[in-house]
Amino acid sequence: MIQPHVAPTAAPASPSLARMLGLFGAVLLTLSCITPASSLFIIVPEVLAGQGSGAVLTLLAGVVVSAAVGCCYAELGTLKPSSGGEYAMVTAMLGRLSGWLTFGLSISLLIVIPPIIALGTADYLSDLFSVDRAVAGAVVMLAAAAFAVLDIRSNALITGIFLAIEVVAAGVVAVLGLANTRRGVDVLVSPVLPDGHGGTSPFGVAALMAGLTVAMFVVNGFGTATYLAEEIKEPRRNIARTVFWSLGLAAVVIIVPVTATVLGVGSLDDLVNGSFSDYVRAWGGDGVATAVDLGIAIAIFNAVLVMVLQNGRVVFASARDRAWPAPVSGLLTRIHPRWGSPYVATLVIALPGVVMAALLDIEQLLGLTSVIVTVVSLLLAAAALRSRTAEHRRERAWRMPLWPVPPLVVIGALGYALFEQDLGDLLIAAGIVVLFAAYHVLYLRPRRATHWLVTVPED
Repeated sequence: MIQPHVAPTAAPASPSLARMLGLFGAVLLTLSCITPASSLFIIVPEVLAGQGSGAVLTLLAGVVVSAAVGCCYAELGTLKPSSGGEYAMVTAMLGRLSGWLTFGLSISLLIVIPPIIALGTADYLSDLFSVDRAVAGAVVMLAAAAFAVLDIRSNALITGIFLAIEVVAAGVVAVLGLANTRRGVDVLVSPVLPDGHGGTSPFGVAALMAGLTVAMFVVNGFGTATYLAEEIKEPRRNIARTVFWSLGLAAVVIIVPVTATVLGVGSLDDLVNGSFSDYVRAWGGDGVATAVDLGIAIAIFNAVLVMVLQNGRVVFASARDRAWPAPVSGLLTRIHPRWGSPYVATLVIALPGVVMAALLDIEQLLGLTSVIVTVVSLLLAAAALRSRTAEHRRERAWRMPLWPVPPLVVIGALGYALFEQDLGDLLIAAGIVVLFAAYHVLYLRPRRATHWLVTVPED
């Protein structure tokens, strides 16, 4: 029988984060991390190109499976409210090695996703001025790092303002698309796959499953509410509420404009060949398109800011849980004396993204991110199946309805979808697992009495 390893007293006391976030602030930060507008304008075009008018059904399927994943996050996150997020939950349920591999996969995402998102900034500033994509991405990463080391309340206010702007941009797309409807809703119920040259093919289950992981990636980020677990007031109540409010609001902000777009584009081939800037320009003219593009650029910065802020919390938690040699862990757990933020951990996770945005073609890793999101979700689902065992049954937590159906849905849907992914992406993910497994075997396991002691701070 696998024994959970949670040792709250084994590691020496280290600086802790202050509980300053209420439900509203936590939802603002988590929704900003999902960043529905930048997901809409950067990732959804890939879904539209691949799924055609079936994009709406694919996104709805992605939201349904994501809701099941959300149940796992909500139950496990309230059971073990740690800024370590996924790795703390998996460690508690499945053991040290599984938790460490979850950390390895998660940290790979946390390093790669922000610069991928940041690189899209230049594309949406082109109507105002020309700027190199790599330079724009690096500047956005640097600015996000500078803001992210401020206190959590200031960042909640900043991201809340930016979030309002990006929601308005998404709303403009929805209004213009619906005002220029060219086809009936039957195209949503019986969708087709355009080839970009005037031809179409039927949309079936295979096409839906092929796009499922990317559709889930579009709303991915609701689980980062758990990264704020040590700064949220009443975490055993508010983490679950933050997860579901964030997921629900993001789904509305994304799916309504996508529906309007499918109904309003001049031709279904435009879903393959066009962009949201093209659609808005055709519907509302150059001025409206420029304003929306500016809103998208703001949404991208907002997303990168919140990702850097929350990702720093995970690095901080890993150092507090003594994943690294003592000097490194001591550095990464430093708290800023004025702002109360884990500023060193935040900079450590952010600055590599500056270099990646400036020098590497990291957008080719988008498929890999979908694979890693899928694998981490599968690990969480497996952990959720153990959350009702005797040692955890009486602990205070939000409990998902219909357990164990949600985690079984996740395992069934994503287990199938995983086999549909690109072999190269699967091999890279496997390489990450091997690398972190080697670190565990060679460094952590021989020091198991003093290292990788996953703790859950008091409420």
